[in-house]
Amino acid sequence: MSVLITAARPHLARAPISRGSVDVVSDAVTRYDDPARERWVSEPPKRPGRTAFERDRARVVHSSALRRLGAKTQVVGPADVDSDFPRTRLTHSLECAQVGRELGATLGCDPDLVETACLAHDLGHPPFGHNGEQALAVAAASIGGFEGNAQSFRLLSRLEGKTLCANGRSAGLNLTRGSLDAATKYPWPRRAGLAKFGVYDDDLDVFTWMRAVAPSDRRCIEAQVMDWADDVAYSVHDLEDGVEAGHVKPDALADPNMWDDVIATARQLYLPDADDSELEGAVRELIGLPCWPAAHDGSLNSLAALKNLTSQLIGRFCQAVEAATREAYGRAPLIRYEADLVVPRSARIECGLLKAVTAHYVMNREGVTAIRAHQRQVLVELVDYLSSRGGGGLQPVFAAMWHAAPDDASRLRVVIDQVASLTDTSALAWHRRAAAD
Repeated sequence: MSVLITAARPHLARAPISRGSVDVVSDAVTRYDDPARERWVSEPPKRPGRTAFERDRARVVHSSALRRLGAKTQVVGPADVDSDFPRTRLTHSLECAQVGRELGATLGCDPDLVETACLAHDLGHPPFGHNGEQALAVAAASIGGFEGNAQSFRLLSRLEGKTLCANGRSAGLNLTRGSLDAATKYPWPRRAGLAKFGVYDDDLDVFTWMRAVAPSDRRCIEAQVMDWADDVAYSVHDLEDGVEAGHVKPDALADPNMWDDVIATARQLYLPDADDSELEGAVRELIGLPCWPAAHDGSLNSLAALKNLTSQLIGRFCQAVEAATREAYGRAPLIRYEADLVVPRSARIECGLLKAVTAHYVMNREGVTAIRAHQRQVLVELVDYLSSRGGGGLQPVFAAMWHAAPDDASRLRVVIDQVASLTDTSALAWHRRAAAD
């Protein structure tokens, strides 16, 4: 990742924050200038002493989109294991937020801002995760596609009910510019040759406002912290779920000769530029860690060992990034565009290998291909069904948007928004009702 140190530090403006009758200067907050704390729609403070970023965090925590993540599976579904152990998108987001908040704080970022970004980063995920994302991308191909990150931005800036503009249009949660920017992994619209993007054409007005003070295409360091926290939480906690569900066998992974298929998956999905010596060396590093478990039998001791593994790996990845970033930039607090997060190649490769373990043993296991194909069919058929109903069948909020839409393309986007908002469970239930109609 590139390292860029800016000569000027325009975000170090300081102003007293009123906390009741006491004026307090908070280093974690007052380094952020007025543009970073500005909202699309101006709103006066409602409670003295609460920072703009604390308000943003509260808005995401209380959002319906965050609650819905509790019924969207992460990797291992509830049917895969007879317990309430597996992560959902919600628990993943909470764990990502914990990792990101602490890492961001060590670098001088506002912790509430980083936590807000982490909590918000998966809000746009449709039913069935990335598999559902692929299905909706096909269904929405004629109107600019579908991308989970762009959908997250749309939820935050338009679809969530919280604040209205003067003309009656929804401003979504109306987060500050800083929080919206930190929640944006891909700060550019759809482009040829790029699979990932962060905004649909419909939402470019808010996006352009958000990026008005940003260098072109460059992510703020808070967004980079969020992205790394997401990778860390995904790689470590999904591995834990895979072991608990019985899909991943630690004793098999204790043998470096058993990693050939995982290495092939890692090279295909996550680490296309890594050579054999790097990958094999990273495998030896991982299985040589004192915390790497030799087996897992579900006993209290083995559960503790597995939990210790997750803690040690999270610490390993975050400390490596903190040390490398500090080596590049020194000890000064780092915010907005003053620095880039430095992720050592060794940490990125180890993280990619752990993600490949889950991909190989959990997502690519026998029978999953047919399940995923059915899930995609469910979503495509739901889009077709709802598109043919003239606004009927949509929830009231989306029905109103459908009737207000000026053309067929806009109406299709409303249908996509509706289907994307569903949980795994409700998508299947809606599909059953549609099939019976």
